Amino acid sequence: MATAPAHAAAVTAGQAALSNGRVGTRPTPPRLGFVSKPPVRWAAISLPPGPRRAAPAAAAAKERVMEEEEEGPAWVELEPIAGEQQLDRALAEAQQLDLPIVLLWMASWCRKCIYLKPKLEKLAAEYHPRVRFYCIDVNAVPQKLVNRAGVTKMPSIQLWSDSQKQAEVIGGHKSWLVIDDVRKMIEQEE
Repeated sequence: MATAPAHAAAVTAGQAALSNGRVGTRPTPPRLGFVSKPPVRWAAISLPPGPRRAAPAAAAAKERVMEEEEEGPAWVELEPIAGEQQLDRALAEAQQLDLPIVLLWMASWCRKCIYLKPKLEKLAAEYHPRVRFYCIDVNAVPQKLVNRAGVTKMPSIQLWSDSQKQAEVIGGHKSWLVIDDVRKMIEQEE
């Protein structure tokens, strides 16, 4: 019990020493109470009629749409193929239209495949609508289809024309090199 007053005296002396230096005890801030204020009245703002203001915005939007149509899309999503019948339909349709198709053979677990897919979607936009691009997940289709295409490594990008495989790029290296190889492959076919 004798230690309690001694401790209190030491704490008081320490606080006094701290208040003389740069570091000290802070005074407790006054308590703030919420004061209710009278409601504020909003001022009415008058704007000119809508059609005069909307015309420049509508013209700008129309201009952007026309620019997009001239330039084409920024990317085209690769159409997934889930089976042998769907691939046969895509090949037959491409043969009717006399278009080559590009097939990306990939796997959902393949990191290089996942990284390459958006880059191929941008490339597909460059060749849209002259070349069609498709994506096939080898784990989601029958092995018979994978064997038919002769896919042994992933990612594999194949160019098909007249229902026959014309060329192939195996994407085991840097994606920009793969895209360049695919671009050369397409340009040789066209």
